[in-house]
Order: sequence, then C-alpha cells, then structure tokens
Amino acid sequence: MKEKAVLEMRNIHKSFPGVRALQGVDFTLCEGEIHALMGENGAGKSTLIKVLTGVYTKDEGEIFIKGKEKAVIIRSPQDAQKLGISTVYQEITLCPNLSVAENMYIGRTSSVYQNWKKMNEDADQILKSLDIPASATQQLASCSIAVQQMVAIARAVDMDCKVLILDEPTSSLDEQEVAKLFKLMRDLKERGVGIIFVTHFLDQVYEVCDKITVLRDGRLVGEYEIKDLPRVQLVSKMLGKDLDDMSDIKSEQSAYDKEDASASVFEAEGLVSNAGIKPFDFYIKKGEVNGFTGLLGSGRSECVRAIFGADRVTGGTVKKDGKTIKITKPLDAMRNGIAYLPEDRKIDGIVGDLSVRENIVLALQVLQGFFKPISKADAYKFADEYIKLLGIKTASADTPIKSLSGGNQQKVILARWLLTHPEYLILDEPTRGIDVGTKIDIQKLVLKLASEGMSITFISSETDEMLRTCSRLVVMRDRKVVGELSGEELTQNMIMSTIAGGDNNAE
Repeated sequence: MKEKAVLEMRNIHKSFPGVRALQGVDFTLCEGEIHALMGENGAGKSTLIKVLTGVYTKDEGEIFIKGKEKAVIIRSPQDAQKLGISTVYQEITLCPNLSVAENMYIGRTSSVYQNWKKMNEDADQILKSLDIPASATQQLASCSIAVQQMVAIARAVDMDCKVLILDEPTSSLDEQEVAKLFKLMRDLKERGVGIIFVTHFLDQVYEVCDKITVLRDGRLVGEYEIKDLPRVQLVSKMLGKDLDDMSDIKSEQSAYDKEDASASVFEAEGLVSNAGIKPFDFYIKKGEVNGFTGLLGSGRSECVRAIFGADRVTGGTVKKDGKTIKITKPLDAMRNGIAYLPEDRKIDGIVGDLSVRENIVLALQVLQGFFKPISKADAYKFADEYIKLLGIKTASADTPIKSLSGGNQQKVILARWLLTHPEYLILDEPTRGIDVGTKIDIQKLVLKLASEGMSITFISSETDEMLRTCSRLVVMRDRKVVGELSGEELTQNMIMSTIAGGDNNAE
C-alpha cells in the first residue's frame, strides 16, 4: 500500500446478467482526505461502494486496508464495519423513535451500554467533541435531517471508523445545514479519517474535497487533485466528451425569439416547490421543443415536476396564454392541457398488472372522471390506434404491460398522454434504458408533434439527444437555473461550460 493510504481497491470487476458494472476500477483513499467519487447515472459509483461495504461480492480484484498485511475479504456490511468502513446514506437508516444515544449504541454487544447513565454520558461527550447540536437523551425524530446525519456519522466515528462513506448526504439539506456538515467533515479529516464523498453538486465538491475520482460506464476515467481539474474538464470527463473534438449538432427547428413572449403558451415566474429547487422562470411557445439540461441531480426533473404539480408548489405563478392559472396537483395541469411522462416509468409510469389497453386509457379516464367510464369498445379503438401509430410491439391490447420490453412500455406511457391531446407535453428521460431504434422513433415523433403545433419539453441525460431535438435549452446546476442557450449557442462546449460555471477555473 501507498504510505498514507488507508484504503486501496485494485482492479475491481463486478458483473450482473448482461451488464459489466465495474471493469478494472482502481481507487485509493488516504488518511485525512476528503475524496469525491463522481460520475453520471450508471457510471459505477454505487456498485463500487457496495463492493467496498460488502453488499456485493466482487468478481475480481483486491481490497487493502491500512493495518492489514494481506488483501481483505469483505462478504457483508458487518465485515466492512469490523474493518473500520462505515457508510452514511442519503436516507437516514437510524431509528427515529429512539433517543440519540440509543441510536449511537444500538447493536453494540458490550455490557457497558446496558448502563443507561454511562451510555448517555459517553454519547454526550462524543456529540460535544464533534460539535453536534444534539443531546444524548432527546428523541432522534426531534432533530433536523442534518443533525440526524451527524448522529449517524458520530456513531461511525465512535466505532473506530477509518473510512467514512457519505452517499449523497447533502441532497435534503439547506445551505446552513450543509455548512455544518462540512465543518464536521473537516474536523474528521483533521483526525485522520478518510472520507469518500458521493455527490452530484459540483460547487460542494470544489468547496470541501481534496481529490476527485471519476468513473464512466463502469471504468476508471482518472484520479485528480482538485486544483488540477477545472470544473469544465470535470464535466467533460463525466459526460465522456472531449472539448477539442466535438461536432456541433444544429437543431433543424427554427430558433425562437426570446423577446417575443406574446407567443408563449405556458409561462412560469418564480416557481418553487418543496423539492428544494431555487425559484425559476420558464416559458414555452407553440410548436417549440425546449429542454432542461444539467448533470444528474441538478434539478431538471424537479423543475418539470413543479410545472406539472407533481411536487407541492410553494411559490410562483403559472400562466396559460397570458392568463394566470392555478396548478396545485397533476389533475389541474391535465385539465389545462399539460401531459407529463415521468423519469421513472416503473415507479411513476406503468401500472404493471394492468393491460396495455388499460394503461393507455388511464389518463383520459382520469380526465373524464370515473363516473363517466370509457366504453370497452372505445378503449379497444384507442389502444389499437396508438399501438399502430407508435409501433408498440405487443401480442395484443390485453397483454399485461409488465411483460413488454422497456422501450415498448415507454411507448405505452407516451400513448397514454397523447390520447389526452395535450397542448404541452413534458418528456422526462423518455429514451432511458431503451434500444437505439426506439430512441430514434421517439426523437422523430417529438419533432413531428412539434411541427403539428404541440409544445414539448424534452429532458435527456444524453446531450447529443438534446441537441438533436431542442431549439432552446435551460441549463441547471445545483438545483438552480444558471443559463439559457439557443441558436448558435447550442453546442456541447457551451452546455458544459455553462454547467461548470462559465469558466475554466476550479475556484
């Protein structure tokens, strides 16, 4: 092992049926270092963490921990914990109905902690030493999310943690809470703890981290000192695009005049929801395809969910054709001609046990009301029409949707919304996880619908797709709008430099 390394992972491989999740990945963490693990969705970050914590068993490779002469075998989270590897997840895994001290010592076998007085005294001492604003005897549920995460960290530190993994710890925190968490992280760094920091927030990486390791498609892109990797270069490495070798893909659609707000079909001003996005303005015109772009976790989906009323809107106004409308729930949006294909079709889209036909007519039935049921004859007519229109591969309209391929499930959800004849269609990751042929079909359909006058917002993690389909892009970073691109500005370079902050500096 390297002299100051507390952890070394060498040549790690992990495969699942049909997927090579990790291919020869190396990762080194030093004592007293905060090390960011970065990569887009599917890059392999979660798999690497799960191999390290014993949730998954690696197929190949070696893991070395300081103090152990030979490579260690980690078969379970308990094995990882005994080696001094602790993880604090985005979702708090403690018991909110127990006290802070009980959460810190739950599961310990020592009889010392059957003495409640000593347990509380020890807990208070640790909380005080780490400057955590909580007392041992208060119920965990009474603490803020940030303090609950700090308690989870305190538990890990007290268990002689050498490697602390923080998996998206700031996603539910406000700025003041993030500042407190970063102070705790710096304190632990001073004590020699090695911290792996998994996050999508670029600003936070450059504020608190010493090094960055980038993964892409299950492979190691590289390890970098924070001072040697400007933000725009980090973005390009995560996305797999070289700044010097990018072809500009121009949209075939006409560029829209930003100043001509009179043609806007829908407008939003100062819109904000309980999902943590900063207030944003937005407009879309008749026949326009625009999009929200940014790295995963930037706030793209939260913006469109606010427009559709899928998250609780806490501020701002929405206008349709210049008149203010109220959208507090998805049904309000649907009645105003807005349709929304969600990012996760399995959780928010398909109803797996229903047939293709039943899934297709679902939104129209909601609009009509369940006291006005769609006749079986009409339901079959609608289903057959859209199965043919979208080329949905299914044995029949009565086939359960869960038995269809991902691409065909996506087409069924698209058919569901097209059947409501919306004026404005929001498509969030409509081509994720589907084959290339179906992707092209959906992109062509988007442009065809726009040419017929439908307004469409298109979101994709693949910037090439965005450039092919959108005439205007709203750029997101760290849950706020940081720019808008159209016309000649629609290039990979401009998207990445805007995401990175408009400059090539790390600071």
